[in-house]
Amino acid sequence: MFDSVDDVSARLAETGYLASPAVATTVFLADRLGKPLLVEGPAGVGKTELAKAVAAVAGARLIRLQCYEGVDESRALYEWNHAKQLLRISAGRDESWDETRTDIFGEEFLLPRPLLTAIRGDDPKVLLIDETDKADVEVEGLLLEVLGDFQVTVPELGTVTATRRPFVVLTSNATRELSEALRRRCLFLHIGFPDAELERRIVRLRVPGIETALAESVVRVVGALRAMDLRKVPSVAETIDWARTLLALGAGTLDETVVRDSLGVVLKHQDDIQKAAAKLDLDAL
Repeated sequence: MFDSVDDVSARLAETGYLASPAVATTVFLADRLGKPLLVEGPAGVGKTELAKAVAAVAGARLIRLQCYEGVDESRALYEWNHAKQLLRISAGRDESWDETRTDIFGEEFLLPRPLLTAIRGDDPKVLLIDETDKADVEVEGLLLEVLGDFQVTVPELGTVTATRRPFVVLTSNATRELSEALRRRCLFLHIGFPDAELERRIVRLRVPGIETALAESVVRVVGALRAMDLRKVPSVAETIDWARTLLALGAGTLDETVVRDSLGVVLKHQDDIQKAAAKLDLDAL
């Protein structure tokens, strides 16, 4: 999909995703080597957006498996349309079971879920396995089979092998340690909070019309908030939301009144808001 690291940076920027050199390099290598990309980091720093941006620049279909506690093989891989199977069995009462069984376990009755969908067909795809750390450990065994050989065995139909491998992005907030076996199959990328210069560029790109001075003030204040001992420090997503809020309010500068009235946009816990209101010194920034 990409000719060079610079090509990655330039094409992702066209979609509104400003990639650091480390991000661009790792995406290029994942594409060139054909390996899944495991992206870790705090929530809101652009892990999911990276997969979306890659799909956009590649003209690929984005297939997303949202992980959560309790997600199982039927939700991740495939399941059978049981209601349709029962109707087919009822309609063929005069048939033998062998005839009926061959029919009801065919493609017409198969409901492919994200993992199976991603390895079938020849069209370009980006498979996003989002918040992998929220899935149960048992799901990792399934991922190892899929990401190791890019094939899946459906007992009734046989083994399905990818004719065109998808670009795979796994994201994790590191709430649970992923297995070493899964990590070995992936290239690793950690996306943390961007430096001030990159965050200013992100704000100005994602919030058209914001003045340079206001964007710089927002980034400085967010940086000060991140330095505090808060339950949930603001991420890039909150920085962008706050910049949009200030623009909607018509605020040209950040003063104590504006900050106090809008802290709920950037901080999500009342004790964090109280702590920030007490400690934040705008004159010192």
